[in-house]
Amino acid sequence: MRNYGLKLSLETVGDCYDNAMIESFWGRMQTELLNRKTWTTVVELSIEMADYIENFHNTRRRHSSLAKLTSTEYETTNQSQPQLS
Repeated sequence: MRNYGLKLSLETVGDCYDNAMIESFWGRMQTELLNRKTWTTVVELSIEMADYIENFHNTRRRHSSLAKLTSTEYETTNQSQPQLS
């Protein structure tokens, strides 16, 4: 991962911030999607979760940690050229 300039998500043992971003994501999805409806099949739930991520979370939901931009806006604005090895 380091060869591609990516940082591993886990830092040190006992670091309470290791999973903070994903915990926040799951908490929001729980509140905004999962607590509002029941699905009869796993396939239906999977489709709804994919739709939530691609069509709401990434494109319409503004994130305080991203200067109130959507994930898509942030990535477009801060896109860097990949480094070739």
